[in-house]
Amino acid sequence: MSLKRLIIICTLPSFLVGCAEFSGSQPPAPLYGGAQPKSQKPAVGPQKKARSPRTAAKEIVKTQPLKDFSAIKSEPLAPAALPPQETPLEPTPTEPATIEALEPSSPPPPPPPPELTPFEPIEPTVQLSPVVGALVSAANQNTKAGDLDSAAGAIERAIRIEPRNATLFYKLALLRLQQSKPRLAEDLAKKSALLASTDNTLKKHCWLLITHAREIQQDFEGAKEAKAKADSF
Repeated sequence: MSLKRLIIICTLPSFLVGCAEFSGSQPPAPLYGGAQPKSQKPAVGPQKKARSPRTAAKEIVKTQPLKDFSAIKSEPLAPAALPPQETPLEPTPTEPATIEALEPSSPPPPPPPPELTPFEPIEPTVQLSPVVGALVSAANQNTKAGDLDSAAGAIERAIRIEPRNATLFYKLALLRLQQSKPRLAEDLAKKSALLASTDNTLKKHCWLLITHAREIQQDFEGAKEAKAKADSF
């Protein structure tokens, strides 16, 4: 028994040294069914010796306070400055719109027409035939009664009897003027002035009638010409 122990004790160191050599140089055992691990290359160069736990335990780490170190003081953060807010513009007070301002501006009124020339008809005194005289009397009565149409019809019958009687055309012109027919009255007065060749009084009143008729038609330039014509007689 002692011999066996002696042999085992002698061979044990060599066995341990052999195991130590194989532990660093042998490749790892292959793995089946998975990815092959990369082969580890032996480290080249001097290897640092691992410190033993006893040596690491003996080393004591000493800490020293930093020089010129002042305690950190906490200060409250100042609120961030907000951008300046634009003050809203106050609406300018406006005056309330009046009714006159809302109404569209109307054009200026036209100037008033000039005053009409005073016109007074005359009653010509000429000798007439009995038939024409009767018709003229009937026309005068109808005019006084306000029946201007009947009066005009009586004078027209008298003109058919005496077509060159200037007095009859003047009377018919007066009736058309009273019927608010100034254009027709102007034409009849011109006809009467042409027929009254030597009767200047009748000519003058015919042109005064034309002046009045043109003023009613607002032909003031023509009325001036007719008035100048009447003043020439």
